[in-house]
Amino acid sequence: ATTQDIMDTATVLQVREGLMLVRAELLGLLRALAAQADRHRGTVMAGRTHLQQALPTSFGLKCAVWAAPLPGHLQRLDQLRARVEQVEFAGAAGTLASLGEQGIAVMEGLAAELGLAAPPAPWHVCREALAEAVAFLGVVCGTLAKLATDIILLCQTEVGEVAEPYVAGRGASSTMPQKRNPIASEYILAAARGVQALVPLMLGAMAQDHERGTGPWQAEALAIPQAFVLTHGALLQARTIAEGMVVDAARMRHNLDLTHGLIVAEAVMMGLAPTLGRGEAHHVVKHACDVALTEGIALADALQREPAVAAKLDRAAIDRLTDPAGYLGSTEAFIDRVLAAARAVG
Repeated sequence: ATTQDIMDTATVLQVREGLMLVRAELLGLLRALAAQADRHRGTVMAGRTHLQQALPTSFGLKCAVWAAPLPGHLQRLDQLRARVEQVEFAGAAGTLASLGEQGIAVMEGLAAELGLAAPPAPWHVCREALAEAVAFLGVVCGTLAKLATDIILLCQTEVGEVAEPYVAGRGASSTMPQKRNPIASEYILAAARGVQALVPLMLGAMAQDHERGTGPWQAEALAIPQAFVLTHGALLQARTIAEGMVVDAARMRHNLDLTHGLIVAEAVMMGLAPTLGRGEAHHVVKHACDVALTEGIALADALQREPAVAAKLDRAAIDRLTDPAGYLGSTEAFIDRVLAAARAVG
C-alpha cells in the first residue's frame, strides 16, 4: 500500500459515516415537513410571485413544496453510495506489482473486510465519486437555502406569518430587546454558501496528473470535511425549524385580505367566463378592479355594481366567488402526492 491508498480509503470510510448522518437528518426533515403539510393543508395564505401577492395558496402546499425535493435527495444519496464507497488499494503507481499475481485478491479481501466495494481499476487519479459526493451536498444545501429564504421572508415584521421556534435568548438582539431574529435560517444560508463554494474546489481537483496528483488531491482534504460538517449543521437547523415553526394562520388571513379581494380577480374572471364569455369576463373584472383600487372598496362591492355581474349573480354568489379558500385548485392533490412520495422513502 502507498500512503494515498490509506488516506483515500480512510476518507471513504468517513464519507460513508457522513452520508449516513446526512441521510438520517434528511429523513427527519422530510417527515417533519410532511406533517406540517398535512396539518396546514387548509391554512389559506397568499401565494407570492416577484415578492408580491399573486393568487391564494395554502401553507400546507408551501410545506409540501419545501419537502418535495427530499425524496429525490435520499434516492441520490443511496445511489451515490455504490460509487463512492470503494476501497483504494493499488500500490505506488497503481499496479500492485509488489504482490505479484495476488494483487486483485488482496484488494478484494481488504474491501470485503472493510465493507467496501472493490473498484475495477485504481482511482488514485480518478476523483469523480468524491467530487459527486460534495456536489450532492451542495444541491442539498440549495434546497435548504430555499426553505431558509422563505422563512426569513415570512418572519418579516410586515408579514409575520411564520416564526422560527422560540427559545429564550436565541436570536435575540444585543441592543433591541424586542427582536427575535431568524437565526437558524441565517445559519442555513451561511452554511449553504460555504458548501456551494467548495463544489468548484472539488471539481477542479479532478485534474490529476499521471499516476499521482501533485496538488489537486491535497485540495480535497480542505473541501470534504467542511462540506459534510456544514451540510449536517444546516440540516439540523432546518429540522429544528420544520418541527417547531410557529404558524400564524390569523395573520395569513389578514394579509390575504390586504387587497380587499383583488387577489382572487383571476378566480372571478374564470367563474364569470362560462356565462359572460372569456373576453367580456376579463373586461368586466378588470373594470371592477380599477374601481376597487380607485375608491378603496372591496372587489365584491365593485363587482356588485357591474350590471353584467349583477344580472347573473346575487351577493351571496359574488361572495363565494371572491372567497380565496374557493380558489385553491389542486393544492390538496399536490400535498397528497408529496406525502405519498415521503412515505415511499420513509
